[in-house]
Amino acid sequence: MKRLAALLCLMATASCAGPDNSKRPEARPQSAARNFSANETIDRSAQENKQGEFFKSLRPVFRSQKAVQDQRRKQKGFAAGAVCGDPSIQGEAVGRVPGRISGCGLDGAVRISAISGVRLSAKSTMDCGTARALKTWVDRSAKPALSSKGGGLREITVAAHYACRRRNNSKTGKISEHGKGRAIDISGFRLANGNEITVLRNWTAGSSSKALRRMHAEACGPFETVLGPKANRFHLDHFHFDTAQYRSGSYCR
Repeated sequence: MKRLAALLCLMATASCAGPDNSKRPEARPQSAARNFSANETIDRSAQENKQGEFFKSLRPVFRSQKAVQDQRRKQKGFAAGAVCGDPSIQGEAVGRVPGRISGCGLDGAVRISAISGVRLSAKSTMDCGTARALKTWVDRSAKPALSSKGGGLREITVAAHYACRRRNNSKTGKISEHGKGRAIDISGFRLANGNEITVLRNWTAGSSSKALRRMHAEACGPFETVLGPKANRFHLDHFHFDTAQYRSGSYCR
């Protein structure tokens, strides 16, 4: 009985006890700066990207003085040699070119030496409209068509530019567009490795035939008249491009 009474006393004491106010262990707070990936390794990509952008912004500061001077000298050279209001058209202003026969000659002539970094084999006289058309064709067609061959296009072989003469060098007939500064004849292309592609040799044979035909076709647009080996016997060895406008529209053959 005594043992039972003691047990009942203990049970009564536990039921009457107040809530347990003892402190519990608290979880350690995580630092907001920590950024862990799924495998519990620190992901530093965001931090490295920020650092990369920072150092990129400083790169111009670290350029050598010589590099800066060379770049400025190059820009000044382009500006000094620019004609037709375009730094990528390099040459010199000529002004008025008189003709020895009626119908020849032009005003505001320029003598072009390079177009978009591509040299002309001979400094070529023309008006600015023809120079701009030539630039468009070089940028959109000639350079892309030859980009995978021999290191790319370096020089255009000019067969004819301004010349006071009649069409097809005839003694009679209409004045050629060459005599008005609106035409250029191109017979070939020299690549960076020194190899040469010619209209006469490569139009129908070799791996360059496709590129030549592309350049011929895509000249129709920048130029109003485009003639090549399929036009007639006078153009078997060159392309003729001119900017003369006709009521009937462009003539490309």
